[in-house]
Amino acid sequence: MPMYKKSMFILLILLLAAAGGTMYGTYMQEQAVALDAAEVQEKPDAKAVITVYVTGAVSRPGVVTLAEGARADEAVNACGGLLPTADQEHINMAQFLQDGQQLRVPEKKNGEGKAAAERKEDGGSGYVNINTADEKELDSLPGVGPAMAKRIIEYRETQGNFARIEDIKKVRGIGEAKFAKMKDKLCI
Repeated sequence: MPMYKKSMFILLILLLAAAGGTMYGTYMQEQAVALDAAEVQEKPDAKAVITVYVTGAVSRPGVVTLAEGARADEAVNACGGLLPTADQEHINMAQFLQDGQQLRVPEKKNGEGKAAAERKEDGGSGYVNINTADEKELDSLPGVGPAMAKRIIEYRETQGNFARIEDIKKVRGIGEAKFAKMKDKLCI
């Protein structure tokens, strides 16, 4: 019988350990649920702001953070406002924005680029944007013929856009004298 008592004692200890482990696990689970419930209550306060990505014809496109319930005009103003080439007729500046939304401000589709808008503002003074002008527009510059216009376009396509108007002197055949004749007609 002593063997029987020993087995019963070991079985009793195992049962007590299993019951203790079960009780401890239940207690820890209740604590975890209480912590989860506290996190859920904090989330509504975090929704007081929204983040919107603004692209297109604005001064400084990018991601902006606004108060919840903000409208499109607030996002555009946070990006520095509209460019002269923006098509204001095709964007609803009064629309409400949502978190994660992309707001695209379209440009005018009638072929008016930045250089054309600047020419209109200057009363048709004839500025030529050396980054966007076609061969005909470049040919209208003093000292530039069809061959030089092709070289400017070729340079732009291989080297990238000009950062400043003085960079046009990097094109083969345009030196200080030629640049001095055309610099008053150039823009970026």
